[in-house]
Amino acid sequence: MNRFNALTGFRCLAACLVFLHHNRKYWRDELHPEILRLFNEFHTGVSLFFVLSGFLIAYTYADDPMRSGKSYSRYILLRLARIMPLYWLVLTAYYLDPAFGRMKFSWLTYSLFHGFSDKHNLVGIAQAWSLSAEMMFYFLAPLLSLLQRKHVFYLLGSLLFLFLLAWGAGAYWHYLDGNPERFFYPLRFILTGTFPGRSAEFLAGMLLAAAIRNRRTAWLERTRFKTLIGFLGIFGVIYCIGLFEPDLYGYGRDHAAGRILELFVLPVFVALALAGLIYERTWLQTFFSSKLLVLLGNASFAFYLVHISYVNLKLRQWVLMPDRNFILLWIISIVLYLAFEKPIYNLCRKKLK
Repeated sequence: MNRFNALTGFRCLAACLVFLHHNRKYWRDELHPEILRLFNEFHTGVSLFFVLSGFLIAYTYADDPMRSGKSYSRYILLRLARIMPLYWLVLTAYYLDPAFGRMKFSWLTYSLFHGFSDKHNLVGIAQAWSLSAEMMFYFLAPLLSLLQRKHVFYLLGSLLFLFLLAWGAGAYWHYLDGNPERFFYPLRFILTGTFPGRSAEFLAGMLLAAAIRNRRTAWLERTRFKTLIGFLGIFGVIYCIGLFEPDLYGYGRDHAAGRILELFVLPVFVALALAGLIYERTWLQTFFSSKLLVLLGNASFAFYLVHISYVNLKLRQWVLMPDRNFILLWIISIVLYLAFEKPIYNLCRKKLK
């Protein structure tokens, strides 16, 4: 069994958390307040994706992209081939649909640059804002890995500099002419929806990858119950973030303490859970490594694109309310993955050899 199979299955968990978060409004009258508190903060499923991306990219591509301009170009094109074709397909269907396409149109959505703007980041496929953060990480990851190999403080310093640069540029632009498109402005938006503000989550995954690649895992291997501590920590931190919610309609991360928990504490437990899934033979590793969970994990990107916004709202016209389409959405996602996403990516890999 590939020891990373469980990490693929783990993506299914992240996608399901985001689904529960976005559909919680339909269950507000049915759920116990403490359960609803958890669901309110399941947007943190995106944090799970970010930590996992940081790990997989740093582990898989730590050296190759920086060998030459050609290798870097191949790496970027493969990253684009992984997410853009399916995203463009869903986005184009949205714009061409008379019932939806008359809403805001922005060419920025095709480039994912719209995710850098607080005004435009939810235009089109709303949840695609996170793809903008992912893409910025993809472009910078080889350089960040190089800095990390020099010294971890170079990596930390570069991420801090990037955050301050984004914050300062957005604020200066606002000072000059109001920054009408709100690029990298205000601070709340940077911390919520951009790579400079969310970089600590990617960093946690990168540091775990570096430890494994460099075989500096003695401390990890000595730590018992990594999986248990990691998963309990994930849901414990999510619950604690919820304690700062102003009401059942607010977010705990809007409080400074909740934000710190989300950006700096949660990634540590996610990384520990990933380490547990890699090194420990537990029922959770067996579960996430099962053929079904691996398939769902592979289809999780498609599920993320269709679980809210255009596709699920379209299903409401024909089938059920959005919160009732869980299984149907997974079936659609598997079909999209097997019939479109996977073949396109494999073709691109073949052409770029």
